[in-house]
Parts: sequence; structure tokens; C-alpha cells
Amino acid sequence: MAEAHQAVGFQFTVHPDGVDIKLSQEVIKNIYLSGVTAWKKRAILFKNGVLAGLYPASPSSWLIVVIAMMSSLYTRIDLSLGMIAVIKENLPHKGSAVPLLNRDCMSMQTRAVVSAILFATGLWISFIYLMRYSLKALLSYHGWIFESHGKMSTSTKVWLRLVKMFSGRRPLLYSFQAALPRLPVPSVDDTIWRYLESVRPLLDSEQYNQMEMLAHNFREAEAAQLQRYLIFKSWWATNYVSDWWEEYIYLRSRGPIMVNSNFYIMDLLYVTPTHRQAARAGNVVHALLQYRRKLERGEHEPLRALGTVPMCSTQMERMFNTTRIPGIETDIVQHLTDRKHLVVYHKGRFFQVWLYTGGRHLLPSELETQFQRILNDTSEPQPGELKLAALTAGDRVPWARARVKHFSHGLNKTSLDAIESAAFFLSLDEEPQGYDPSTANSLDNYAKSLLHGKCYDRWFDKSFTLISYPNGKIGVNVEHSWADAPIVGHMLEYVLATDCFHLGYTEEGHCKGDVNRGLPHPTRLQWQISKECQEVIETSYLSAKQIADDVDFHGYLFADFGKGLIKKCRTSPDAFIQLALQLAQFRDQGVFCLTYESSMTRMFRDGRTETVRSCTSEAVAFVMAMEDASATNAQRLALFRKAAEKHQNMYRLAMTGSGIDRHLFCLYIVSKYLGVDSPFLKKVLSEPWKLSTSQTPQQQLNLVDINKFPQYVGAGGGFGPVADDGYGVSYIIIGENLITFHISSKFSSPDTNSSRFGQRIQKAMTDIQTLFKLENDKINGHMKCVQVANGKKHI
Repeated sequence: MAEAHQAVGFQFTVHPDGVDIKLSQEVIKNIYLSGVTAWKKRAILFKNGVLAGLYPASPSSWLIVVIAMMSSLYTRIDLSLGMIAVIKENLPHKGSAVPLLNRDCMSMQTRAVVSAILFATGLWISFIYLMRYSLKALLSYHGWIFESHGKMSTSTKVWLRLVKMFSGRRPLLYSFQAALPRLPVPSVDDTIWRYLESVRPLLDSEQYNQMEMLAHNFREAEAAQLQRYLIFKSWWATNYVSDWWEEYIYLRSRGPIMVNSNFYIMDLLYVTPTHRQAARAGNVVHALLQYRRKLERGEHEPLRALGTVPMCSTQMERMFNTTRIPGIETDIVQHLTDRKHLVVYHKGRFFQVWLYTGGRHLLPSELETQFQRILNDTSEPQPGELKLAALTAGDRVPWARARVKHFSHGLNKTSLDAIESAAFFLSLDEEPQGYDPSTANSLDNYAKSLLHGKCYDRWFDKSFTLISYPNGKIGVNVEHSWADAPIVGHMLEYVLATDCFHLGYTEEGHCKGDVNRGLPHPTRLQWQISKECQEVIETSYLSAKQIADDVDFHGYLFADFGKGLIKKCRTSPDAFIQLALQLAQFRDQGVFCLTYESSMTRMFRDGRTETVRSCTSEAVAFVMAMEDASATNAQRLALFRKAAEKHQNMYRLAMTGSGIDRHLFCLYIVSKYLGVDSPFLKKVLSEPWKLSTSQTPQQQLNLVDINKFPQYVGAGGGFGPVADDGYGVSYIIIGENLITFHISSKFSSPDTNSSRFGQRIQKAMTDIQTLFKLENDKINGHMKCVQVANGKKHI
């Protein structure tokens, strides 16, 4: 077979006349090209590492400074204010007191040149640090974010110009990391005051007085000691929250991560570029490899707010070659580098596919060939192989014990290592999914497939599992500990834009390019799974299936209006939706609840997320006015504007490091380390989030102009319910006229119903929009009356 021949680099035969060696030119060529590629990669990584380390300066700027200093020697203008002369006197020269230096001393001219270069280098390094710390000081200013949209003050305009000036040109992905400020620790008094303000609308007078007393006792007794340790950590660590957040919120959780932690992101909403499963997977995987190459080299542009203010890029480092490894007490995140294969799951079999040949990525057509070979494979799963991945869907402790006992040696260890060291995991599913307006619940089924599938056809521990469907649709399931949704969302947008607008397909729907039949076939991973291990797998599967079957999911497209109309109402789209969610929640449950909205803190080094507590006293007042038949529309609208402004201010505080919940969380962790018992912190950390919400970031318009290509929009993503009797709501504002909602709850709760809640949201959105419509009609009517009156006066 051609594949077997290509797999052998050389052959030799021993005979009486000597040894006859035959080399395979093709393999030797591939070995040579692989070596060249590896050295080129090292050179690029070194170059980009130097450029990022020197940013915002550049090597060329060093040359300019050196030339300027050298020129000063000939013009006799001492730009160094005598420093060059001091350096020159301390260089080795004739007459030195050290005999060894007298034997090998420099001439007068050489000393002058060397001293000028040394001074120029020192000046250049000082210049780098001056620019870097100046930029850090500038980025510590956040007044710009509190200004009204479209009303930029003169001071902010000056500040933006200074940031641009100190930011340098053509930054790489990690160029700004050293210049990002540290996340500040809020004062205890501010945090406690804001916390009490946030729970006031949720508690009756007696409960609130009790909470006030707990807060007062905490402030007087334990707060100062805990705060000192936290401030010390903020000086020592790059971020006082992120490592504890990852450790205690994600990795120490012993429950299943499927549904409870992992989240999903969908494909394009309306467009399916090809209906050939292998071809779509080939293009998407190739685009992922292109993204990974740029990521490893740091060549992506850093994300910047207002096109100027840089965001932290740390989370992107572990996007590929990363796996969550189970442990008895805590998991760990294992990140490797430069892995050249992925593992594919199809019909209960695991295949290893090499992603490189001859020192280059496999082309899309070559990847299509490999995936089609897997789809055509008719072999049966080995004993225990079919549901093996259910171990990653169940409780963590049984998986950790099974991993040590059954997967630490032999074939099982080799195959598990292949999965855990793979670039990512690919699942070739058997049932078509995707949004279909002619099919009821198509978005619901699509979401549930991405979120949990069959509970054994995704490797939930991988940084992400790419899921490919037989109708050409794709999606991803993401492990949450290593990063947050915007990181993966931006990656997928890049991949989809590359797939549709750069790679493309033939008229028959295949990947473009020649078909290479000479590639070695994908390799089946081999397992020897004992009966005891199979019982553990089945137990994990049954536990995971119970969770999956309990997920009540509803997704729908809100197309009555979108961002365009909301902005014409002169309010924030996010605040509009959050207040609609409060109105829908009250109509659905009859009470208000603690509400979680995620915001990012990536303007700080190693920043992740902060909580915005959306159920405010102002929001409650607005909702009660909407439900009060005696309230006028003018009163309701005034209360809406007040609540929206309050929400925007809270969101801005969270983004700028003045949130509540991460500070209280870290104070609680310090108290546990010190053995300090705090009833206040225990109470705060035990409160359930019955409504958990998140906005998927808007699309990167530099990749796809959705005004020009309105069909090429993503559907966003979602997550499972956080509380047993609550809702999880994710939404994405798409373009000017569409908002997609992803709603989850549990069938086991008699109080919740995702489809019903979706209807409540739709009604709430429309009711709020009606307030603005009535106001506009009134204003327009008034203007017409004035025009008529003015016309009569004129006559």
C-alpha cells in the first residue's frame, strides 16, 4: 500500500556483499522540510518575543538613538551631559592599574565609540520603561468610560491622543501586557455599602437589618485584617482575583462540569457554506490551525476598546493543546506546546489524525480526505470505548480514581495521552442540527446537542470540542476554567470568516485543492478497558444523562427590533435588555431575585470577569410601575431611564475594578486560609443566583461586514442553569435588528419553564419599546400642533 510505503523512511538488506540501503526520497524530503519549518518557527517566535518585550519601542529606535549619540561625538555637542565621558574613563585603557587590562586595552577612538553605544543603549532602555510606565499610568485612568455615549469631553480626547502616542505602532498580541495596570482592591467600606444597596430590594426590613448588623460586625472585627492580606497579594501577584477564581470556582468543584460549567457557541445562523460534513470540518480545522499558528507567534492584533485601550490577552495562551486533568481534591489545567495531532470521535471510536506533513499544515482538501476516511470506517467500538468520554461528564472524583487505576499504564495510558495532548477534540456527529425556521424547536435541540450531546460524544475536559454535523453545521463545547466566552467567541468568528470568505468550497461542496490520497490513514486509538472500569463509565454516564435530561432549553430570535431602535431611544441596549429580564422575571415568578450579569475586567492584567447585580432598587421601582395600572407612561419612562442609568453605572464600576463580588470572594478565601469565621462572608457567598445572565460579545466587524453580508451572523452561545429553581439567560445583539436569546432551566423545577420565560422576555421587550413609541408619538404630535399654530400666526 502507498500509505505503508510512505510510513517507512528507509529499508536495508544484509547480503554477502554488504548492506544495501534504500532511502525514501519522499520521507527524507518531509524530514528536511519539517526541520526547516521548526527552525523558522523558532526564529519567528524569538523575533516576536523580542519585539513584544521591547514594546512600545523597537530595534530600529535603538539604532536611531545610537546614531544620534555617535553624531554628537563629531559635532562636539555633548547630549549625554558628561555621561559618555564618565563611561569612557572607566573603560579599559593604557595606564590602567590592572595589568591584565593593559595587555588588551582599547584605543581612544574605540573607547569613544563603545561609550557612546553603551550610553545610547542605557538611554534607550530608560526610554522604554518611561513609555511603558507612562502608558500604564494613562491606562489606569477610567474616567472616559463614565462619559455619556457620543459626548466625549476635551480631557478624554487629550487622554486618548496620549494613549495612542505612547502605544507605539503595529503592536503584537502580547505587546501591551507589561503596560496593563493591576486590578485595584476596592475599599471594604465601599464594597459593603454597595453590597447592602444591592440586596435592599430583595430583603424585608427585618432581614435587611440583620444583614446590616452582620456587615457592621464584619467591618469592625475581621475586615481590616483580611483586607491587609488582600492588598499585599495585589502588590505581589499580577491579579489578586484570577488565580483564586480559577482554583476555587472551577478546579476545586467536584461535581460534573458538563452543563454545570461548560458552555457552547453556535455556528452561523442562516448560512451553511457546504452540506458535506467532512469538507466543512476540513475547512474549519484548517482555519483553526491558521489561528493557532498566529496565536503561538503572537501575531494577532490585541483587542482594544475604542480602537485604542488594550485588553489583556493572557487567556488566549491556553486555547489549544490544553486539557483539564481530574484530581481527587482539585483538578489541574495542563497546557502543552506545539502538538501536531487532534483526536476525532465518531460512532464510538477514537482516531488520531496528524495535522502536519512535510513541515506544513494539512491543506483543507487533505483534512477532508482524512475525515471522510473516518466517516467511511465501519469498524466497531472496542469493549468500553463507546461511552468512554462519559467519564469526563460525570463527577470528578470517580473519574480521577479511574484515571489513576485504569489509565496510568499500557495501551490505555498511550491512548489517553493522545487525547489529552491533542490540539483539540473533534466530534463527527451522526444527527443533523442547526437553526431551521421551518422546524419547531430546532434551536433548542441544537443547543442541547452542543451543551451535552449524548453525554459520551464530547471530551468535556478538552479546552474545546469542535462538533461537526452531517448537514455541514458546526459548533463548539468549551471547558470554562481556562478562559471566558469572549475569548472563544472571537476565535470562532475568525474561523468562520476564514472558512466562508477565504478558503471557500468547490461547486460540489468539497474543499478546494487537489486530493492527496497518499497520506497515512488516521490511527485508531487502542483500549483495554476492564469490566470494573466499564462499570465506572456506565455510572458516570447515567449520572450525566440524568443532568442532561433535566435541562429545559429554549432559544429564539427576537426580530421585532434590535440595537438600532434601542439606540434611537437614547439608552444602552444592554441596560434595556437587563430591565426587560427583570420585568419578565417578576411576571414569571411574582418576586424579584438576586441577578448575575457577567462583565469583563480585561482592561487589567490577567483580568477575567466581575458581577453586575442587575436587580437594583431602581429596576424594582420601574417593574412595579409597569405592573401598576394607575401609573402613567411618563412615570414609567422616567423610572426606566433612572434604572437604565443606574445599571450602566454599575456595569462601568465592575469593568473598572470597583465591583462587589470578586472582592468579597477573595476576602472569604483569605478568611478560610486564616481560620477566621465570618458569618457575613458565609451569608454572602451562600446566596443563590436564581437569574444568571450574560451577553455574548458583538461580532468583530473587521472580519465580516454584516451590513454588506447580513446573512453571515452567528447565533451566539449559552450555558446551563446555575440554580435548580432559576434561569440561565445568554443573549447576543446581532447587527441593528436582531437579538438572539438562549434560555435554560430545569424540568425538575415546578416553578420554571424556559419556553414560558422566553415569551415573558418577548412581551417585556415589546412593552418597554411601546413606552418610547408613545413618547415619540406625543412629541411628534406636539410638534405638528406647534407647526399648525405657527402657520396660523404667519397667515
